[in-house]
Amino acid sequence: MIPFSPPRIDQRVIDEVNAALLSGWITTGPKTKLFEKKISEYCDCKTTIAVNSWTMGMQVLLDWWGIGEGDEVILPAYTYCASANVIVHSGAKPVMVDINQEDFNISVAAIREAITPRTKAIMPVDIGGFPCDYNKINNLVKEDSVRSMFQPTNEFQQKLNRILVISDAAHSFGATFGSKRAGSHADITAFSFHAVKNLTTAEGGALCFNLPEGFDHDEIYTQFCTMILHGQNKDALAKTQKGNWRYDVVEPGFKCNMTDLQAAIGLVELERYQENLDRRKKIFQMYDKGFSKSKWALTPLYVDDLRISSFHLYQLRIKGANEPQRDAIMQEIFNQDVSVNVHFLPLPTLTAYKKRGYKMEDYPETWNKYQNEISLPVYFNLTDEQVTTVIQSVIRAVSIVLGE
Repeated sequence: MIPFSPPRIDQRVIDEVNAALLSGWITTGPKTKLFEKKISEYCDCKTTIAVNSWTMGMQVLLDWWGIGEGDEVILPAYTYCASANVIVHSGAKPVMVDINQEDFNISVAAIREAITPRTKAIMPVDIGGFPCDYNKINNLVKEDSVRSMFQPTNEFQQKLNRILVISDAAHSFGATFGSKRAGSHADITAFSFHAVKNLTTAEGGALCFNLPEGFDHDEIYTQFCTMILHGQNKDALAKTQKGNWRYDVVEPGFKCNMTDLQAAIGLVELERYQENLDRRKKIFQMYDKGFSKSKWALTPLYVDDLRISSFHLYQLRIKGANEPQRDAIMQEIFNQDVSVNVHFLPLPTLTAYKKRGYKMEDYPETWNKYQNEISLPVYFNLTDEQVTTVIQSVIRAVSIVLGE
């Protein structure tokens, strides 16, 4: 069986985790702090907070920014449920909009139409690792007509004096927009280091901050270190200093700090990340070539004049296929011992959001993409021979189901 996306766990990773275990320091400590520093350097952002998941990092962020009851956050209907769930848990309303025809990313025109005086943030999602158009999004929130609608409700919002742009870059670590890597395009960027991501820490994530002048990023870092540890003003590492046991809890916080065991994996992954990207790019190119003669194959956009993907997902689409046909094709591929997936079930198709009044017919391009999308295996240890097997399996499955 060719798996879909196994993590790259080799002896080097095992040795680093063992070293962390034997160091006597396995929770947040020196490796986590080093990992944060290395991410800031790699992404060219102003500061980085490592957390135990994208989801909890984003939850803390929304709380910190003061997003709550009566507020709205704009996001695409085509994304994983976590993007919307955190908004619901904050007390705000997820405002879903449709995606582009040319790629899987949020439509800037649709964002414009959805902005109201209640809009506090926009959450573009870099689906598959291909960056959204941050030039257009960043310019949009700075337009006088859009700024004039913005109604700040706290000191941070007043200081920014516009809608916050939060990049959901769960897929796009290492992707580039212009000359900059993901992590430096938006006001704040949230990464995921889940087991299936390009760079993994088993579970984990990071928040990268690039707020404009006037924001003290050292102060922000200190605030977040407190917020992700129950609001406690000293972490375990600081309390190991002689006589430094006493602490305070300055606000009721959360518990979502990254551990040194996770960071040990991440440091190895980051050091060799370019070879990971290079291998994934080659796999994408092999898929492109393998499907080039198939008239039914709609291959994904992953490079253009401004953007280069992180090559996280190869989102193949089957031209003319409907949802039942797509599912039948997938089953035929599984029957050939090849694992594939779908990214994603659109939010309005999920019970949690259906019962909140969201309707799939309001997002026609999202449905158009979803109903015939199949994500193919992409990972460092996938061999050329296995890529060829995947291609042949897909072509055979389409022929069986569609007769093409």
